[in-house]
Amino acid sequence: MTVRNAPYEQTCPTDETRGETRMIVLRREIGDVLRDARQNQGRTLREVSSAARVSLGYLSEVERGQKEASSELLHSICEALDVPMSVILREVSDRVAVAEGLFVPDTVPVELARGVSRRDLTTVG
Repeated sequence: MTVRNAPYEQTCPTDETRGETRMIVLRREIGDVLRDARQNQGRTLREVSSAARVSLGYLSEVERGQKEASSELLHSICEALDVPMSVILREVSDRVAVAEGLFVPDTVPVELARGVSRRDLTTVG
């Protein structure tokens, strides 16, 4: 059985002959989620790298899953995106669960899942 969800098809298809799944590379999932959050805000790599105080090249490598983001760097990027780190990590967790073929409960409000900023959360009543 192969996972047919496009973002996961290459990272975690099931080996039908042996019943094993390929390794999920966490840095790629984190990079994809960060890139999606940035692009959903209509922001450039340059804008976010400047706000996060990280080189443009390094942020690009993190987004492409070529570099592992430390917790400090991830914090800086999330601050620059104005998205709580918990939202980013939740999205990564959900993607991994889907890739593993697990049910992902919808327990996070839709607004959070779509990358609502912290400022927006304080105005939600």
